This record gives sequence, structure tokens and C-alpha cells, in this order.
Amino acid sequence: MNAPFEVPVVDISPYVRGGTDAERAVTADAMDTACRTVGFVQVVGHAVPDEAAADLASAVDDFFALPLETKKQLCAPKGVNRGYTPPKSENLSLSLGLQAADRMNDFFEAFNTGAAVADYPDASVPLDPALYPENLWPAESLVPGFRQRVQTWEAQAGRVARTLTAVFADALGLEPDWFRGVTGHSLDVLRMNNYALPPGTVDLDGDLTGMGEHTDYGIVTVLWADQVPGLQVLGRDGHWHDVVPADGALLVNLGDAMARWTNERWMSTLHRVKPPVVDGSIQRRRSVAFFHDGDVDAVVTALPGTVEDGEEPLYPPVTIGEHISAKLAGSRDLQENTDAVREAARVLASAR
Repeated sequence: MNAPFEVPVVDISPYVRGGTDAERAVTADAMDTACRTVGFVQVVGHAVPDEAAADLASAVDDFFALPLETKKQLCAPKGVNRGYTPPKSENLSLSLGLQAADRMNDFFEAFNTGAAVADYPDASVPLDPALYPENLWPAESLVPGFRQRVQTWEAQAGRVARTLTAVFADALGLEPDWFRGVTGHSLDVLRMNNYALPPGTVDLDGDLTGMGEHTDYGIVTVLWADQVPGLQVLGRDGHWHDVVPADGALLVNLGDAMARWTNERWMSTLHRVKPPVVDGSIQRRRSVAFFHDGDVDAVVTALPGTVEDGEEPLYPPVTIGEHISAKLAGSRDLQENTDAVREAARVLASAR
């Protein structure tokens, strides 16, 4: 009989507070096991202040409470991964090349911020403003303190993400600063998601999709979320399992870059959101994902020792920028991605 599905808990405090080599080794080993078996991790010991999380939640509430037409004024031009995304304007499944003609686009609404060209004045290569665009912020008079609250969380999540890459380096037997070489001008994005819509905006008769099946694109995602059901992870058993963050934990999952660097020793775990419907109404759910994606020019190819002699890597080399552009063309521009065959096959084989 298979063991019940669960998301492992990993304490990263030895990397946060300067633990001993032995303590760090225990953490790295636990992370390797979690990444080999699940790809989602409940991370504790991260030292993110409770106040920062509470301020983030209030910022999310304040922004999404604005009238829809006001929020739409913060929509970015097509192809720019910043600003407001209205409901039903994205389809995350298309980032895997999966068509769903009988299903509406994902009904979540979102607001994105992220790293801009100006954030990396010492970048080793010229940065494309299309991939490192400036942020769009609501006026201070509309949402007082919004920018400050969001940027405070962004800094905390970024610190956790960089700490995690140090854990990853030890877990994979790499040089301690290996990930610094591919994250000096990382394509980092913070995405705030809201899954509750006003009455009458959603037809509850069909296959309701809060956010379609997808993998994340880069190195690692640090997720704050309500303790509300809805997030589902595809297990190695081919079934979808509900995941709710534990008290005080941040949910962390791997992106495609890690799966490709490790030649699928570690997997970018497929996930989706299927919010609960209670008495014909959608229960509200919020989440905020920090995507630590890596440098636009970093080449992702199988690490030494991850490919058996005489075998070929599972994926051809690709830069972070090329990979993410193809994924975003699917999810945001609704163009089918033809470069995600392995991930799409796992979705198609799942017990949906």
C-alpha cells in the first residue's frame, strides 16, 4: 500500500541563523528527499516576521477591493508581465501546451510586480526592458501604503528564496555559491492572486478552474497562502492532492529550471487551484507567489553527474529567458507552448 500523500516539512533555520555544518547537512538532506519525492515543501524556520505577512494580506485585500474598472487601469500592455490581470484572461494550462476548449479561462485575478532593469545597475549583460519592466503601482491615494507593504514582503520572500538556493547547492553537492552565478540579475516576480469574484460573474455549471494545471517556470517559488482548500498538487501516484499551508509555514515548490538542471532528479511539481464551492458560491482564497527564476541569460542544461554515461539529457539546453518567454506566451497571450511535452504528459496521465 502506498504511503499517504503529504508535503514534507523542512526547517531551514540552520541556514538562516548560522547553524553548524552538521545542522545544515541535516537540512540539506531533508530538502533533497523532499525535492526527490514531492517537489513541494512546507518550509519553517524562515524568520519572516508575522507582521510582514499580516501587512501583505491587508495589502492584497485593499487592492482587490477596488472597483474592477479602477483595477483595469493598471493593466500592462500585452506581453508585459506586470500590473493587473482581470479574471478569465489567462489560461495556465496553455503554458504546457494543453488545450481546454470546453473550459473557460482561469477565473483568478492577479497583480504582478517584479525586478526591473533599474534594480540591477551592475548587471553583467544588457537587460531587456520587456523582461525586466518597470512596475505599475496604484496611486497612494487609492491604496495607502500598498507599495511599502508589498515591497517589504518582496524583500522577505527574496531572502527566503536565496536562502533556499544555498540549501539546494548543498543538497546537490554543488559549490556553495553556485546559484549566485545564475541569479545575479534574476527575473524575480511577485504575483498576488485573488480567487473570489462578485456574484453572477462565474457560471458554476461547468468545470470551474481557479488556476489551470501548470508548473512554475524558474528556480523556486515561495508561496504565502490562506489556509483555505483549493491548491492541489499532482503526486507521483498520478492523483491530485489537496495542500494547505501549515501554521507558520511557507509553501515552496520547484520550477522547471531545477527539473532541467537536475535532469529530473528533482521535479517541477504540477499544481492547480480548484476553489471549493459552498452553496453555489466560491469560497474566497488568496495567495502570493514569489518566483525566483534566475538570470535571463543563464543557460539551463543538465548538471554534471545527473546523466548516466551513454545517455542524453532529458531536455535540450535553453536560457531562462527563452524558457520563460515561451511559458508566458502560453499563459498570458494564450499561445500554445510546444516546448513542454514532458510536463503536459504528466497532466494527461493524471486521474483528473
